[in-house]
Amino acid sequence: MKAWQIAAPFGIDALQQVERPQLTPGPQQVLIRVRAASLNYRDLELVEGRYQGQPDQPFIALSDGAGEVLAVGAGVSRFAVGDRVIGCFWQGWQAGPLGACSTAIPLGGPLDGMLAEQVLLDESGVVACPAHLSWEEAATLPCAALTAWQALIGEGQLKAGEWVLLQGSGGVSLFALQFALMHGARVVVTSSSEDKLQRLATLGATGLINYRTTPDWHDEVLRITAGHGVDHVLEVGGPRSFAQSLQCLHPSGQINVIGYLGGQQGEINPLLILQRNARVRGIAVGPRNAFEAMNRAIEASGMRPLIDSTYDWLDLPEALRHLASGAHFGKVVLRLG
Repeated sequence: MKAWQIAAPFGIDALQQVERPQLTPGPQQVLIRVRAASLNYRDLELVEGRYQGQPDQPFIALSDGAGEVLAVGAGVSRFAVGDRVIGCFWQGWQAGPLGACSTAIPLGGPLDGMLAEQVLLDESGVVACPAHLSWEEAATLPCAALTAWQALIGEGQLKAGEWVLLQGSGGVSLFALQFALMHGARVVVTSSSEDKLQRLATLGATGLINYRTTPDWHDEVLRITAGHGVDHVLEVGGPRSFAQSLQCLHPSGQINVIGYLGGQQGEINPLLILQRNARVRGIAVGPRNAFEAMNRAIEASGMRPLIDSTYDWLDLPEALRHLASGAHFGKVVLRLG
């Protein structure tokens, strides 16, 4: 069985194609033939050896993938041979807060990930694919989509008519745009690319801000929202954008901290949080029951994930370089067989 392995010395050129033994499901396990996988920035950091909590031991790459059940072990009741399934990012987290779960471990480091011809997962760490999605579309959901869903819907309880601020056009932001519109919200997006802003407008964004030409973008957010400010922020920039997110937040609004693309160093004035009566939370993807709720909404609405490009899975280094370039708009996907 072929797989892509991450090991020291790290780096895209150090990725290894390896042969692993054939797998047999044990009790409560399902054997999955992987049909597609997708990339996240987390995967790039792990490949390059700069992820916080980088595993020391070699492991199979990528947290996100979808495929069909080839065999089931004793006692499996949730799935049968032939079912179309997706692996959960967090194995062992079924419901409730992450802090109350002592068994949660992510795929694609430290657990072996999805970029192999076959994978073994516990049945509790697998969900059914939305029926209308292709393998490639289904493979985009475990990390970026569920992060956006949990921020806005699972934790945020988004309501129709509220304002949402998104930063950039990465995977989480694009899924958040789709979920916000699905729930009747209005969306403001910041980006440094005029081309991407126009594409975001075509998708339904109400307000568009180029943060390079408008560095004090919080004032523009307030203008677009007629002084109301935004009710929800998906904060992916880090400390340097956090202060502006607070400055354009409606009183008692929510900031969901997801990423740190703008850097990990900087100062945050807690007085701004107090003055806005802001709710600030970190979003670490989500549990299996939130994944299932999201998939029900995707299926009921007919929503389709946005895919930028699809590569053969053996072209993983090329796909990672495309992700690293920042030129993509939508998810970068790998097809297996």
